[in-house]
Amino acid sequence: GTAARDIERAEDRRQFSDMLDDMGLKQPAWSVLKSKDEAVTFSNNVGFPVLVRPSFVLSGAAMRVASDESQLRNFLDLAADVADDKPVVVTKFILGAKEIEFDGVASDGKILNYAIGEHLENAGVHSGDATVILPAQKLYVGTIRQIKKYAAAIARGLNITGPFNIQFMAMGNDVMVIECNLRASRTFPFVSKTLHANFISLATRAMCGLSVTPYNISLLDIDYVCVKAPMFSFTRLRGADPTLGVEMASTGEVACFGDDAHEAFLQSLLATGFKLPNANASILLSIASDPFREEFGESAVMLSKLGFKLCGTPGTVKYFKEHYQLDMKVVTKPVNDKDNADCPTTGAPSALTEIKEGDVELVINISEGTTRKDEITSGYLIRRAAVDFGVGLITNNKCAVWLVKAIEGGFEKFKAKSISEFYSLHKY
Repeated sequence: GTAARDIERAEDRRQFSDMLDDMGLKQPAWSVLKSKDEAVTFSNNVGFPVLVRPSFVLSGAAMRVASDESQLRNFLDLAADVADDKPVVVTKFILGAKEIEFDGVASDGKILNYAIGEHLENAGVHSGDATVILPAQKLYVGTIRQIKKYAAAIARGLNITGPFNIQFMAMGNDVMVIECNLRASRTFPFVSKTLHANFISLATRAMCGLSVTPYNISLLDIDYVCVKAPMFSFTRLRGADPTLGVEMASTGEVACFGDDAHEAFLQSLLATGFKLPNANASILLSIASDPFREEFGESAVMLSKLGFKLCGTPGTVKYFKEHYQLDMKVVTKPVNDKDNADCPTTGAPSALTEIKEGDVELVINISEGTTRKDEITSGYLIRRAAVDFGVGLITNNKCAVWLVKAIEGGFEKFKAKSISEFYSLHKY
């Protein structure tokens, strides 16, 4: 397989970033940590938020997005403890970028087969926690070409033999490299099942020095979509905040096929144990910022048209009433986990009461921050109550929009198919 020296060049953040610069491949602005003050100076120059990234870690351990100097200093201490004597790199965190997965098998630096999947969530959610769509549905042709060009250059530069995974981010057609893992990622079985091609068998032959024949894969001939959704164990982890970040939290994943991307998305979501709201049920919306509210606006209108009763926290209700003329019931934000009383001024019930008494069957809670906060917030209390009382919970705006589109399309009503029926839709 790939030489240990080349694996080190990929895992060592400083060496990998240096290699990308030497090869002329774009990446977010970065700096190696020499002192906290230097890291703060760099972050102020490129602008917060920034991402703290230790080397030689799995599952994004100790990775954090820092929104200000105080968070940065705290996260640097954590990263230094985890990384020991290995480099800790601080990079500019790009808000609103699309994240893209490139899984491949190479032999002596030449790519044999590959798959390009797109994350439904924007960059900032760990790939193990992300909803991944394969084949990618909404990538520009120019973006795909640039990704293939970058991946081929990295495979040659690291002389890869065996499996590898590269994560990219894209803003429009502008592609940047996030990282490269010289191992089989957890998306390898997903890719193999979707494309009906055993990537790990091919990688094993390459690593053993045997003759390898690439699979003949034509993505244009695939007439179905597969979506991978993460599985979480928040119900078993008392007090854990059920939200997504750059450090992996999922404990498994499921994937489902569909004739349409929204069908595959909803089936994969249901396969994780997610509960859809019944007809005419109440849905609680708590969306922290106006950009997220605007993005979800048409979906909120559609939920109302579909007959669902909408309630929300004060800011969310005010926004949707002013901009979309939606009539929503107001619920108050809880200040602690015992906050079940009605508001003494308005008489509005507590969000916790609505969840605990079963009046709400779906919670859409989109927090504003780019990182997790340990302190107890109203958003955390709402999310935790939804998990503890078995209520469906969505914490990502992109996923919320897709869920509404899937419900609108009636994809909760489906007929199960054998995987062979999907495979028969295309021939290699």
